[in-house]
Amino acid sequence: MTLLDIKEDRPTPKAVYNWRVYTCAAVASFASCMIGYDSAFIGTTLALPSFTKEFNFASYSPDALALLQANIVSVYQAGAFFGSLFAYCTSYFLGRRKSLLIFASVFILGAGIMLGANDARGVGPILAGRVLAGVGVGGASNMVPIYISELSPPSIRGRLVGIYELGWQIGGLVGFWINYGVNTTLAPTRSQWLIPFAVQLIPGGLLFLGALWIKESPRWLFANGKRQEAMEVLCWLRNLEPTDTYMLEEVRYIDQDLQRYENEVGKGFWRPFLALKQPKVQWRFFLGGMLFLFQNGSGINAINYYSPTVFRSLGITGTNTGFLTTGIFGVVKTVLTVVWILFLVDLVGRRRMLFIGAAGGSLCMWFIGAYIKISGPTSNPTGGSLSSGGIAAIFMFYLWTAFYTPSWNGTPWVVNSEMFDQNTRSLGQASAAANNWFWNFIVSRFTPQMFLKMGYGVYFFFASLMIISIVFVYFFIPETKSIPLEAMDRLFEIKPVSRANRVLMEELKLFDEEFRREVEGEDSDVREKLESV
Repeated sequence: MTLLDIKEDRPTPKAVYNWRVYTCAAVASFASCMIGYDSAFIGTTLALPSFTKEFNFASYSPDALALLQANIVSVYQAGAFFGSLFAYCTSYFLGRRKSLLIFASVFILGAGIMLGANDARGVGPILAGRVLAGVGVGGASNMVPIYISELSPPSIRGRLVGIYELGWQIGGLVGFWINYGVNTTLAPTRSQWLIPFAVQLIPGGLLFLGALWIKESPRWLFANGKRQEAMEVLCWLRNLEPTDTYMLEEVRYIDQDLQRYENEVGKGFWRPFLALKQPKVQWRFFLGGMLFLFQNGSGINAINYYSPTVFRSLGITGTNTGFLTTGIFGVVKTVLTVVWILFLVDLVGRRRMLFIGAAGGSLCMWFIGAYIKISGPTSNPTGGSLSSGGIAAIFMFYLWTAFYTPSWNGTPWVVNSEMFDQNTRSLGQASAAANNWFWNFIVSRFTPQMFLKMGYGVYFFFASLMIISIVFVYFFIPETKSIPLEAMDRLFEIKPVSRANRVLMEELKLFDEEFRREVEGEDSDVREKLESV
């Protein structure tokens, strides 16, 4: 084994790992660039001198200003919540690719409206534009993980869905640094704060143009009776002939899964809702929502949206210093996301990374909260220089980032994109994305008030939730790496959860041996082995 070795569910031709599948995933991930940028730039933009002057922040009381900032940030999450639900409708009737075109257009419209804000009009256009932008990113956050998982070979599915997370971090990196750039190079005029808002149009436009080129999801085409087109797309993605054994196996998996759910649930827009009567389906919807509760409960979005507030609580003063510290945070996240994609998500797996991230991240949060409790850096300033305890707290903050980024940052999106069956995948992802944006909204809406009322207790709160998440993952989340999408139902049936992946991989190996013997016309005793398993 090497770091780049791939664990395959069955023998896979090298042609499957080609530029086409990677490029489609990367193009679709322009959606996450716009999500990441929008999530990152707003917190530091609200702290720009030109922005605070334009909208007369000095006239507000501390409580009123905290409420205004919370509203500017959180209406975006509210729009995203509904956008993620709307995406189920567009996905069902129009498919994954056309849905991306629609939501990219809505995002571009919202970003354009924000540019109309000024001191005379007030923040109204920003609030309205962020609602529309939120609808766009919410819909995209539903579609992209599904789209990528449905076109991915199982052995690199985590890596490909991880490109979505990488796009998020690249967008966030630009969002964190752009305000440092305009604050250090431009005069505090309207143009200074308008530029960060205008940059939103770039990833939105790239997604729109890219969605004109990428192929529709082959699994969506199969599910909607467009078999010839589905075969053409699947052969193009796999770079194989339709008669290749690997292609025959994959199509067999898809057909069996579709037939089973047509028999059990049936086709139709409302059928997946009827499937919610089944306890096994309800359980996976619950698990998906809980993963995003714990992701947001780690404190990440409090940091993303209110990084200047977070760093002030650690004793860092000065606008540029705060922006610089925030920018370094973005760099660390982006670098570690690349490491996660290349070496961890498909090699180490989902479960193990969630354990490591939660345990290490919790310890860091306990330390930071204890430092603020003991030293009180905001009430006992040190004249611009950090004490040794403050330096240690900053180090623990970046160490927390190192634990969080390759674990809870992207893994919930990966697991949710792959754990639902074909008939409930779009609705399941809509539920998961809506959960993400709901908890995101709660955190972004109340973080300013939490810092005002709880102080160091905010860090203890996040640390406690990370500890609870370890117990949750151990007992309820099976390892999903290398498992075909059509075998996820079986994975969630196997108990105990800690052994489910190993047991199912052995079953798949035996099934694969049987199928290849059938294709080659040979006799085998594999069926007896399967019955014993």
